[in-house]
Amino acid sequence: MQLSGALKVTPLNSIHRQANAKMVDFGGWDMPVQYSGILDEHHTVRRAVGLFDVSHMGEIEIRGPEALRLVDFVTTNHAAKLQPGQAQYSGLLYEHGGFVDDILVHKVTGSHYFLCVNASNQDKDYEHILAANRFDAEVEFASPRYAQLAVQGPRALQTLAKLTPVDLTAIRYYRFVDGEVAGVAARIARTGYTGEDGFEIYIAPDAAPRMWGLLLDAGAEFSIKPCGLGARNTLRLEAAMALYGHEITASITPFEAGLDWIVKMDKGDFVGRAALAAQQDKGVQRKLTGFEMTGRGIARDGYEVFLDGAGAGWVTSGGPSPTLAKNIGLCYLPVARAVAGTSISILIRGQLVEARTAPTPFYRRSK
Repeated sequence: MQLSGALKVTPLNSIHRQANAKMVDFGGWDMPVQYSGILDEHHTVRRAVGLFDVSHMGEIEIRGPEALRLVDFVTTNHAAKLQPGQAQYSGLLYEHGGFVDDILVHKVTGSHYFLCVNASNQDKDYEHILAANRFDAEVEFASPRYAQLAVQGPRALQTLAKLTPVDLTAIRYYRFVDGEVAGVAARIARTGYTGEDGFEIYIAPDAAPRMWGLLLDAGAEFSIKPCGLGARNTLRLEAAMALYGHEITASITPFEAGLDWIVKMDKGDFVGRAALAAQQDKGVQRKLTGFEMTGRGIARDGYEVFLDGAGAGWVTSGGPSPTLAKNIGLCYLPVARAVAGTSISILIRGQLVEARTAPTPFYRRSK
């Protein structure tokens, strides 16, 4: 669906506007950036439960006798190790080793895989997978068939449990179940992009408005609030989760981004493997690292990072951490200096401001 100004909209667009959410153009989508405020929504997710409309995300389905062979060929992780009902974080790469996208791969059956991809990349991802398909497998651009809602926070399970007969406690992290929510067929995945416990629910688009209201009603006793992309960003930054276009791009490899763990070099050939093997042999020259501001200032993406008075890297994401009450960020540095405790400076509005590299994630929820 699209607005007259060519912006795409989710099935909940009118609800967001009726709720007076602040709307922004996000990669060609008309999306809510905040409702009650980014700080309020951030704390709500950390302390209780928040509800996000993430229906702009894309879905691609791969089916057929050789569906696994195609998935393993186009992704970096080892899809063959997945069990039905299990998901994994993975990457789509170009032949030169840079990211097409970062994705979630869900194994529905041995001949059916469900991919959740980034909103702004979904068309590109689909074409990339189609171009690589030399197998007995069918690739479907399935985004029009799905809306996606994310229920996130320590009270997420108690909220969602009111609406489904599915035993949510039996769904482990990065597992999913096909069942029902409020009488609607739904894929319920224990995944998310906030660093908190929670669930991502995939349903038919026409069911989304009713489901949104029911989830808000179900979470009312926990003071649930609708949340926008602003809080989604501050939450994921605290958890040091990569954002496409920032920490990962077409010119960044998984090894540089600290995502070695999603690359299985021993699984056989896959797109980008040769380039990654060459980088392994040569050695990585730059590495993603976290930092905390020690001087007064907020580092934003694109700001230059200095070591010993000389430009040495750049900020990929930065901003205040509502949970930690400090200014944090992620940046690329030469690999030898990309270790916690390194003194750096960041050029902010023409002035060098002091900072120090720090371990990530900045925030880790208690189990």
